[in-house]
Amino acid sequence: MKTLRKLLYREVFIAVAAVTAAFVGLFYFFDFVDELQSVGRSGVFGYSVAKALVYVALMVPSHVYELLPIAVLIGTIFVMARLAQSSEFTILRTSGLGPWQALRALLSLGMVFVALTFALGDYAAPLADKTAQLLKARFQGHLTVGKTGAWIKERQPYSSFSVNVGALDSDAGMRGVRIFELDNQGRIVSITEAASGTFGPGESWLLNDVSRTEYTDPSGPDARAHSTHQDSFTWLNKVSAEMVSAAVLRPDRMGTLDLFQYMRHLRANGQSAQKYEIQFWKKVFYPLSCLVMVMLALPFAYLHFRSASITSMVFGGVMAGISFVLLNNVVGDVGYLQGWQPWFTAALPGLIYSLASLSAFGWLVIRR
Repeated sequence: MKTLRKLLYREVFIAVAAVTAAFVGLFYFFDFVDELQSVGRSGVFGYSVAKALVYVALMVPSHVYELLPIAVLIGTIFVMARLAQSSEFTILRTSGLGPWQALRALLSLGMVFVALTFALGDYAAPLADKTAQLLKARFQGHLTVGKTGAWIKERQPYSSFSVNVGALDSDAGMRGVRIFELDNQGRIVSITEAASGTFGPGESWLLNDVSRTEYTDPSGPDARAHSTHQDSFTWLNKVSAEMVSAAVLRPDRMGTLDLFQYMRHLRANGQSAQKYEIQFWKKVFYPLSCLVMVMLALPFAYLHFRSASITSMVFGGVMAGISFVLLNNVVGDVGYLQGWQPWFTAALPGLIYSLASLSAFGWLVIRR
């Protein structure tokens, strides 16, 4: 069994590495062509071809994380089909290799890919993606999430704040900060607008070039608005730099712990956290899809290749991998719209493909 594992693991690792390298090279080329549109554009100072290459290279860990389950499926199918075509797997079966032993061997190999996918998605990809965004922001001048900016809510004992951050600077500063203060009855108390801001010591923001409007007795007959302008203003709050970054960055680019902390912040402030809960559970279940992929690949070792070629089997693996990605994205959107339980929404694609792989294993391997 030790010799079998050594043979099988070596072949699968080489195949998966080759498939991953091919996919990454293809995506790297597409990303670089897309980035060439920003090179030399007005308002993007100093963004040269070399810096575009660095930016695209920093996006590679995210692509590897997204593509690794598909690469595991294609690489394992290729190895299983090649072993079956060359009759090597038949020799292993006549030597005493049973279906359950083969399944255990592949599941052990799958756990290695699970650990690798988790490490990429939780550490390497978020760090590289954040570095890439800040690098590009250094030449564009800012990092924004669109025309509306990022909205964050902060509750305090006697009031609540709705905060809008237009963009982040490359040095983690903020641009276009607007703070709307409401009392416990939902009435506007003050509006603070700042051209820029930084995260101060402790639980505070240091705002610059501030225009502040305060409303007195907003529901009474003597309601008044008093406007002032200040060069600087210190706002005490519990909104950290990590929370602002989480609101600006895409949730699928965040680590599991960051997603969990941001979910708690949203719930504590009475905001909907369903989108981030779905992404959190996707982060939990997505690495486990590598186990589903190796289970799907095992029945290919028991096929006879008189009429079918390895190429057609690999093509079938590519189609199965693409369908898994599409189903994962579609189910996530449908679950968000229909209000399904986040853990069920994230686990459903894996459950469907697990049932499909176990059905194929039971019919093709055990019964036949």
